[in-house]
Amino acid sequence: MPTVKIPPVLRAETGGEAEVEAGGSNVGEVLRSFVESHSGTERQLFSADGELNRYVNVYLNDEDVRVLDGLETPVSESDTVVILPAMAGGAEPRGCADAVRQDSRPTSAG
Repeated sequence: MPTVKIPPVLRAETGGEAEVEAGGSNVGEVLRSFVESHSGTERQLFSADGELNRYVNVYLNDEDVRVLDGLETPVSESDTVVILPAMAGGAEPRGCADAVRQDSRPTSAG
C-alpha cells in the first residue's frame, strides 16, 4: 500500500503519526482514502467542490504531481505520497521597513 507522509500541521489528526498507509490506484484515491481514515484533514486538503486546495502541494516520490497527471497520477504499492502545505510569508520584523526606507533614499553627490 502507498505511504502518505504527513506534515506536522496535520499530525494531530493522525495521532501524531508522520507516515500512514492509504490505498488507491492514483494520487487522488490515495488522498481520499487518507481523508476517510482521518476525517479532520478533509477541509485542510480539499475545497468544498472536492478539488485539492490550491495551497496544498502533493508530491509522488519527490515529483510534484502538478507536472505529472495531477490527482490522476498512478501510484504503486511502494510509492510515497507527500502532502506539503504551501508556506506564505510572515510579518515584517519591527524596524525593518524603516531601515529599508532609509537605505533607499537618494543621496546627493558631492
